[in-house]
Amino acid sequence: MFDLHPRLSADTILLGRFPLSLCLLMNDMHYPWLILVPQRDNLREIFELPTEDQQQLLRESSWVSERLSRHFNATKINIGALGNMVPQLHLHHIARYENDAAWPGPVWGKHPAQPYTLDNLKMMHDRLREAFADATQIGFVWAE
Repeated sequence: MFDLHPRLSADTILLGRFPLSLCLLMNDMHYPWLILVPQRDNLREIFELPTEDQQQLLRESSWVSERLSRHFNATKINIGALGNMVPQLHLHHIARYENDAAWPGPVWGKHPAQPYTLDNLKMMHDRLREAFADATQIGFVWAE
């Protein structure tokens, strides 16, 4: 049975589900930052997924990246599957800007996370709903 790692659960907000992955919002107002977590047990690396799941993860990742880039006018989308602190396979998607808090370096360890306020979370959720307006075509379902 699939269980989300406690650290991911504590640091993120569940947005919904793709056919393979949970889609999480990192609770950090510094960046539009989504995380995909394939709903498979005991995996650390992408190559451990069956080929079909690898392809599905790439479809979901590309779809999320394109939406973040287009709807948030990102300079660059950083994608990473580090797993140094959280061993469960997960893929970060971070919209980056030349004027963001960590540019041009990596976001990890640069600044403490700034959790969303209720108002800012609602605004981000509304922006993501707009960005994901056609999400049903890829099988995305919003969380309750």
